[in-house]
Amino acid sequence: MLYQFYELNHAAMMPLRVAAEFNLWALRHPLNPFTETPGAKSWAAALEVFENVTRRYGKPKFGLDETEIDGRAVPVVERIVWERSFGRVIHFEREPSAVRGLAQPKLLIVAPMSGHYATLLRGTVEAMLPHCEVYITDWADARMVPLALGRFDLNDYIDYVIEMCRALGPDLHVLAVCQPSVPVFAAVALMNEDKDPASPLSMTLMGGPIDTRESPTEVNRLATERGTEWYERHVITTVPFPYPGVMRRVYPGFVQLSGFMAMNLDRHMDAHWDFFDHLVKGDGESAQKHREFYDEYLSVMDMTAEFYLQTVDEVFVRHLLPKGEFMHRGRPVRPQAITRTALMTVEGEKDDISGVGQTRAAHKLASALAPSMRDHWEQPGAGHYGVFNGSRWREEIAPRVRAFMDRHGAQSAPRTKAAGRGQRRK
Repeated sequence: MLYQFYELNHAAMMPLRVAAEFNLWALRHPLNPFTETPGAKSWAAALEVFENVTRRYGKPKFGLDETEIDGRAVPVVERIVWERSFGRVIHFEREPSAVRGLAQPKLLIVAPMSGHYATLLRGTVEAMLPHCEVYITDWADARMVPLALGRFDLNDYIDYVIEMCRALGPDLHVLAVCQPSVPVFAAVALMNEDKDPASPLSMTLMGGPIDTRESPTEVNRLATERGTEWYERHVITTVPFPYPGVMRRVYPGFVQLSGFMAMNLDRHMDAHWDFFDHLVKGDGESAQKHREFYDEYLSVMDMTAEFYLQTVDEVFVRHLLPKGEFMHRGRPVRPQAITRTALMTVEGEKDDISGVGQTRAAHKLASALAPSMRDHWEQPGAGHYGVFNGSRWREEIAPRVRAFMDRHGAQSAPRTKAAGRGQRRK
């Protein structure tokens, strides 16, 4: 009944939300003579904080309508180029005349299926758009997928990645952020072993749980201590009516969000107190930054129960990949078969989701890969989110990732001036 109680809570809050929105409108109306008084400002700020924390957040938009190449604003259009029941690939298509003649790599960004929408990687896409032909996975919210369309588990995820590479390849680079590091690594290993011509030129794994026995975080410890059965009993529920996926067993996004927020509850509470103060003081810029972050952070999606439980069991509890026991549809996944796809790993020094060393472990597993086809970067001062978003990502990590792709891709035409090159660090 977990999902039903969640929906009941939203329904019960609706009258209070309507009243709050009406009072907020009245307090900030330009004809209200008390709008600028301290009492009115404080009351309005409190009402907006209440509205923000009780709102039902929908799927955000990328909103990347243009990018800048060689100092010129270039229009960007989103186009769906591949689609299945549980996911699709979006191409950020730039004006052809602006990139004609430039040797820009083709990049597939594999977004995590871990409770948030792909738009959480808006900053990741934005930093790569001037320099790459960017595609991104856009996973479906499980509650919106009718039960008749079947199941989706970790094996299906790997199949999807292989299909995407074949649809977009063969001259493709892949970047996996957090959770997809394992299925992407497995997919590339299978493709390399099969000598698949669509095998990516390079893969970059960022903050991913390749081997969660390295520097285990609180997330890793909880999974190991509780075991898969605990999660199946306590956090798996069924989608209620009237969602299209009614009766589908899911791990709800609101449960995942609650867990993430509980890990840093003091930080989130302080952020909302600061938001209240910014509103009272009229600091519109700081208040808007808060809105933008939490509009994205509080937008969540559901995962299928079979995908979530299989991931918990095989990745976080039994550690099958680093033990050499990971299977895909009865076939062993052999990382040592990776010889054709260059490998870069990126970690954050202060990552509290995927600890230092967990992603780098991929190099040990891909034992047959030539040293010249490897790279690793540990970003000083970066937490989990900072690995793929924010100033450290834009200014320090992204240039290194682009330089890595340049070294392992076709160089038949001049690069755009916008492309930066970072220093290599092993």
